[in-house]
Amino acid sequence: MSLFPSQRHSLLAAFALLLGLGAAAWRVPHGAAPQLAAPPAQTGAPTASALLTSTLLPQAAPSAHAAALAQLPGGEVLAAWFAGSKEGAADVALYLSRYRNGAWTPPQAIATREQTQADTRRYVRKLGNPLLAVDGAGQLHLWYVSVAVGGWAGSSLNHRVSADGGAHWSPARRLITAPFLNISTLVRNPPLLLADGSFALPVYHEFISKHGEWLHLAHDGATVLDKARLPGDRPLLQPAVVATGSEQLLAVLRDAGPGPGSLRLATSADAGQHWTAAPPLDIANPNSAAAMIRLADGRLLLACNPQESNRNKLSLWLSDDSGATWREARVLEQSTSSDDEFSYPALLQDQDGRIHVAYTWKRLGIKHVVLTPAVLNLASGGRP
Repeated sequence: MSLFPSQRHSLLAAFALLLGLGAAAWRVPHGAAPQLAAPPAQTGAPTASALLTSTLLPQAAPSAHAAALAQLPGGEVLAAWFAGSKEGAADVALYLSRYRNGAWTPPQAIATREQTQADTRRYVRKLGNPLLAVDGAGQLHLWYVSVAVGGWAGSSLNHRVSADGGAHWSPARRLITAPFLNISTLVRNPPLLLADGSFALPVYHEFISKHGEWLHLAHDGATVLDKARLPGDRPLLQPAVVATGSEQLLAVLRDAGPGPGSLRLATSADAGQHWTAAPPLDIANPNSAAAMIRLADGRLLLACNPQESNRNKLSLWLSDDSGATWREARVLEQSTSSDDEFSYPALLQDQDGRIHVAYTWKRLGIKHVVLTPAVLNLASGGRP
């Protein structure tokens, strides 16, 4: 039976309405605001030395990028990154290395294109950014990006978990982060652990619109309970989020252009259920990732490329007032060549108070620097 034009129009309108209602329902917050978990206690006193180590991690392939850091309950620091012949190549895999007695172990592959494809029963063309986190039970979680068709805007988010510190892993599981196409969810910066053992994970979206998002994940790290969009009047990516109070959050976002940009801010007063745009920082951002953590003494630490173009300077910035003002505390890398790249920093303060920084070094490898908080009290802009 054929339909009259008016009937077809009515059916299309009804279908569009259902799509809109489904998308809206996906974003409706559920229940009371989640409670943030208390930060882990430090078990030792930091040393007085300003700089402990500065070294390149063992190479797994000719090109490496996008490091992530985590610490196991026993104190071992882990780094994960992706490496291959070049970014986006079919031979890119995710690797894990362990920091033991001041040295890094040979990298171990923890996710490959073929393994991810077999586990999820979906075609996988390339892999991207990894992310590590440890839950309240001591399990190690890995989230990472995969793409079937197109570029990073067509990404899917995958999850694996390990009960033995990364020696063995569960099969990869594809997260359902949207009700329809379920594409364009990417990760860069670590989650916050909530009081009930669930996760709040900052992610970002690149398909059609570039913006940050906030996912509330169940204890398993793979079930999406809720999500909210972070605001912004420009294309924004890769939120890094810290807690500044019991329910207060601060997000720093990468400015994706066009033109010269600066680091952008968003805040939440209800543990991420709703977000408000804040005035941008007076720190330039060349469309490059930033990292941020809250130190044990309450100060905020930011790592970024503080210039309008290129990624040939990487420095640490410190805030004593929950992100209202910042000062450059340490220059980690600086080169006169615009071709050099020191980018995609990851930050971690370990159980002994030492600060770990891992970052892409010229796209050839991952560099690791260990500092103590004392170095941040030195003259502004000092170098290790």
